[in-house]
Amino acid sequence: MTTLPKRLAGAPGGSRGKWFVLVAWLILTVALGPLAGKLGEVEETGANAFLPRGAESAEVNTELEKFRTDALMPAVVVYTGEGAPAKAEADRARFAPYVAEGEQLPPAARSDDGEALMAVVPLSREDEITDTVDKLRDIADANAPPGVEAEVGGPAASLTDSVAVFGTLDSTLMIATGLVVAVLLLIIYRSPLLWLFPLLSVGFAAVITQVGTYLLAKYGHLPVDPQSAGILMVLVFGVGTDYALLLIARYREELHRQEDRHEAMRTALRRSGPAILASAGTVAVGLACLAFADINSSRSMGLVGAVGVVCAFLAMITILPALLVIAGRWVFWPFVPRFGTPARKESTVWSRAGALVARRPRWSWLMSAGVTGVLALSAFGIDMGLRQSEMFQEKPESVVAQELISAHYPSGASDPAKIVTRADRAADVESAVRDVKGVARVEDGDRTPDGRLATLSVVLTDVPDSAAAKDTVDRLRDAVRTVDGADALVGGATAQTLDTQRAADRDLRTVIPVVLVVVLVVLILLLRALVAPLLLLATVVLSYFAALGASNLLFESVFGFAGVDWSIPLMGFVFLVALGIDYNIFLMHRVREEALRIGRTRGVLEGLTSTGGVITSAGVVLAATFAVFAVLPLVTMAQMGVIVGIGVLLDTFLVRTVLVPALALDLGRRFWWPGRLSAGGDGPAGRTPEVPAEGPAEGRAPERV
Repeated sequence: MTTLPKRLAGAPGGSRGKWFVLVAWLILTVALGPLAGKLGEVEETGANAFLPRGAESAEVNTELEKFRTDALMPAVVVYTGEGAPAKAEADRARFAPYVAEGEQLPPAARSDDGEALMAVVPLSREDEITDTVDKLRDIADANAPPGVEAEVGGPAASLTDSVAVFGTLDSTLMIATGLVVAVLLLIIYRSPLLWLFPLLSVGFAAVITQVGTYLLAKYGHLPVDPQSAGILMVLVFGVGTDYALLLIARYREELHRQEDRHEAMRTALRRSGPAILASAGTVAVGLACLAFADINSSRSMGLVGAVGVVCAFLAMITILPALLVIAGRWVFWPFVPRFGTPARKESTVWSRAGALVARRPRWSWLMSAGVTGVLALSAFGIDMGLRQSEMFQEKPESVVAQELISAHYPSGASDPAKIVTRADRAADVESAVRDVKGVARVEDGDRTPDGRLATLSVVLTDVPDSAAAKDTVDRLRDAVRTVDGADALVGGATAQTLDTQRAADRDLRTVIPVVLVVVLVVLILLLRALVAPLLLLATVVLSYFAALGASNLLFESVFGFAGVDWSIPLMGFVFLVALGIDYNIFLMHRVREEALRIGRTRGVLEGLTSTGGVITSAGVVLAATFAVFAVLPLVTMAQMGVIVGIGVLLDTFLVRTVLVPALALDLGRRFWWPGRLSAGGDGPAGRTPEVPAEGPAEGRAPERV
């Protein structure tokens, strides 16, 4: 945990090694690059891709594959206005060519209040559903009399709207993230050239990440869905740029000390490598802990993210050093680091911050803990759960259609609950569920070709994803279990939402303890102590709740979201603990190094001052990359971006700058118990050095990690 393997650390630094690394990456990228474009081919977009494993609703989807009717996906067209009957009848003839073979197109059904008509168009799953829905929408929009509105919804339209969102997700995220990172690197380095090298290295990492993810999905059964694939690229850009900032800062410092740039890079890798390795390992293992989650999308995001972090780490310690050494010192122009000249002095903001914390450490950590604690209070008033109509920042047509259906028909008419039962007990099951509270009507379905299984469609009185509809599903499941020998299962959209909600609760109780244990072990190994890792972990958890609370205030007051998606607390926790602990690792790794050399108090201040600029830059870049999610049409991804962005900024500017250093200063040697630093005096030889007013000694090199 303290050193990188010799070959790995030295490979890019040699005169030949740098060219070998560059050629190897070019060959890999050219040879395997075409596979990166195939990632979409292995993405799981089926009915069970976002459901919990083993859920009853997922079992129903599997059983429905045995029925011919499962080859159908209906589109529902809702007409309102005085001329609606004539428009519906005219459209019926135009819809006919798109009806699945062997199916009938019934007349539009009038609502009980007489103000709407609903036409159900059965489509074949074997056709291009999205293209067909687009054509139906063109027909519905054409030649509509004044005052008549026609909206196309139902399962087929919902799928079409989701595909439209995810279809442009990857390209939108790549372009937006690349622009954000490029602009920030230009601001950080103030060089017209240097910013290209981290971005180019991240590009290499992104290609290899997509290739590795594709191969693992195809041959290793790694679950990949469109959402995790989109987040993957943002994660690679974020952590890859962070590692690049840390390495370049150390390399620039060594160029002032060493004439040979190859030796400077070797030293930079040797000194910054352990912190980067510990960071990448913590993030990757933390994300991999999501493998214990029941919800398939959470497992997918965790495992795919771990692959991305590993690829980003490998790229930043191989191709980036090779490119920098090949380019030479001029790449830093106009601030070229000359051998023998003093390193550029850091801004005094970090030394002053350290001095302020050192004067009143207890007050400092109490104040910062109080601020985060107040923000965390808002986390306890979160409205959990989003309806399908609330999943988009702008309502797609399928959501508008569902709202019309809910206003004029039984709310569950467009997407009834599905019951799969043994055919010989179907009549008994129908009788058992007909009088269940919340059921509007029960309709017979089809039978499997062997006649063994049958389906029932149960129209609910409430909106499919409402709390009342979920209660009805529970009652339906209780009712069908009273029919002996029926082996009946209840599924459908409402059941899927209910199963996902309950699985999210289970995942919180299962995954969070595992992540905390893993991170704690890494910190203990890195710092050779017990108290410090426990306190660091506590600060990150406090920061998570503060980020959750602050985000909730934004969701309610600025974004106007109806609630927080069930997946967000777990995903936000894993991302923030794994990513947030990064900056504590970078800081405390340096603090421990300096404390062993100059004493605990001076070591804390030196570590804070020396890492302040680069860690702050890294935090801003990472927060900005995740903030890109906030402009996406999906509410869940926007919420993820806001929470991670706020959490990273809190870790960067408050937890890492004030709370952690203040705790270390206030507790003194007790902070490092039972490690080597917990014994003796405060100096390297048992002395207690005086704390200077402006932090560490003058002349120290900046941004060393």
